[in-house]
Amino acid sequence: MVRALALLLAQLAAAPIVSETIETGERHPIDLATFECRDINRSTVLQRVCYDRTQRDLVVATGGSYTRYCGVAAETADRLLGAPSMGQFFNQNIKREAPGGRYDCGA
Repeated sequence: MVRALALLLAQLAAAPIVSETIETGERHPIDLATFECRDINRSTVLQRVCYDRTQRDLVVATGGSYTRYCGVAAETADRLLGAPSMGQFFNQNIKREAPGGRYDCGA
């Protein structure tokens, strides 16, 4: 038993660390290594929210696809996560209706 546990721990220690990469609906890959991600189970709109405080980037999964929002203040991301209705907060304060709108990441 001890030998099996030691072998398992050695294998885990030797395993390469691979960060998660997702692709947005616009076909832009994003490495989530610097993001703090949370799976959301209390919203019918949002499935996952990832935020990078240094870059001020927010990645949101809705309807099975990811969208990136740039220049999002940490306070806004925190308010989204704490909102009684995350979907309503997202739709009113973050979601952009057209390219070039609020929190657009540019080209």
